[in-house]
Amino acid sequence: MASKSPRPQRRPVRSGNPAVRASSVPPRAPSRPVRRPGPLVPVSDEMTLPPDGAEYPQILRGPGYVWWRSLLGALFGISLFLLLTTVVSQAVIALVWALTAADQSYREYFRQAYAFERPVGMLAVNLGIASLIPIAWAMMVAIHQVRPRWLASVQPRIRWRYLALCLGVALLSLNGVLALSTLVDGVPGFAAQRGLWGFLAVIVLTSPLQAAAEEIFFRGYLMQAFGSLVAAPWFGVVASSLVFALMHGTQNLPLFVDRFAFGLLAALLVWRTGGLEAGIAAHIVNNVFAYLMAGLTTSIAALRTVQQITWLQAVFDVGGFALFAVLAFLVFRWLGLRRTVQLGPVRA
Repeated sequence: MASKSPRPQRRPVRSGNPAVRASSVPPRAPSRPVRRPGPLVPVSDEMTLPPDGAEYPQILRGPGYVWWRSLLGALFGISLFLLLTTVVSQAVIALVWALTAADQSYREYFRQAYAFERPVGMLAVNLGIASLIPIAWAMMVAIHQVRPRWLASVQPRIRWRYLALCLGVALLSLNGVLALSTLVDGVPGFAAQRGLWGFLAVIVLTSPLQAAAEEIFFRGYLMQAFGSLVAAPWFGVVASSLVFALMHGTQNLPLFVDRFAFGLLAALLVWRTGGLEAGIAAHIVNNVFAYLMAGLTTSIAALRTVQQITWLQAVFDVGGFALFAVLAFLVFRWLGLRRTVQLGPVRA
């Protein structure tokens, strides 16, 4: 699983009486355009609906909800994650080896690829992690009888304008703090690693998919599954963040705290904004630029093997994402998006 870089309301709508508006008293013009939170969700084409007014972590607590479905879904989803990501990654490496390098030792080829000494290794791992998307969709349908689109947001869909703005905010805030931390630690020497162009193609084409898949599974499905176990949304926020940090394997305490804090802040953003857009944007920018920097200074293989960082590095990393979280929430408020489910009337 590609690791996070260690270095890496609704605004009230005014209404009035038509008779008053037609009177001689001129209406007071608003100082800015009124933004509406979007249309209500029609219910005629749904499987099982979330409760009206539900917050994102508790979307699965709809009619017919039983607690064991959420627990079963979380356990089954994590098991499929551990199984399928490995199977897909190994299958991709074996296929590329058979097509392009069958004259070489497969054991050595696999070792180099899985250590990210070859671009095919990063490609395989990213595609393996991308399997989290169909896993999350399958859990929603098979276990909860809920349409997968409710993983995106309370709309329920990706709010593309908000996602685009969050990408811009992440580019400025996360990379700005990264540049500041680099100056504190000392500017590294630039030396492009061997095979950089191949890695660049894989990073640009598949790292966004890998980052989005992790958000859909951890901040999406797992947060909804854990969040529906109890009446308080905070349980899903904390539990999904803890699982996210633990799934990164061996790590020292500062690196674990760094990853747990990243997951926690991303989950809080999902809860308070009602969707995955901000978390996806931050995860994409973090991973893409972490690997780009590694390929230009040390090596991508070295970044993959990182198991410890200093407390100072953790402070910079968490501080950068905390800054992004504040700015992303302000953008959410400015857009006037909703953060709870609002169902429309049943269509005939």
